[in-house]
Amino acid sequence: MKDSNKRFDYRVKRVRSKIKGAQERPRLSVHRGHKHIYAQIIDDSKGVTLTSASTLSPELKGKLEVTDTITAAKSVGDLIAKKATEKGIKKVVFDRRGYEYTGKIKALADAARENGLEF
Repeated sequence: MKDSNKRFDYRVKRVRSKIKGAQERPRLSVHRGHKHIYAQIIDDSKGVTLTSASTLSPELKGKLEVTDTITAAKSVGDLIAKKATEKGIKKVVFDRRGYEYTGKIKALADAARENGLEF
């Protein structure tokens, strides 16, 4: 395993040790791949994914020309916030995993906040 992977795994564990998603405040987890970005809202007490969105979602798949940009991340943030408010979820805990809070991660979080999620 590369050293960079070990460092990333350490950062993931460090961030996750401080975050717990409960029924009243589920966890908004973000994963950034090379081509796509994924977000899901998880209830850790039950171990259930409540809702999810990504650049591969049917709502976004035809609209986005490029799926690995900040505008794509904003679209995913909009979509996850709309799906959450439809299910009655207003407050979440943001889990950035081991990623820095810049660029695509920040754009997704800001778009989710603008569309009604509180964290």
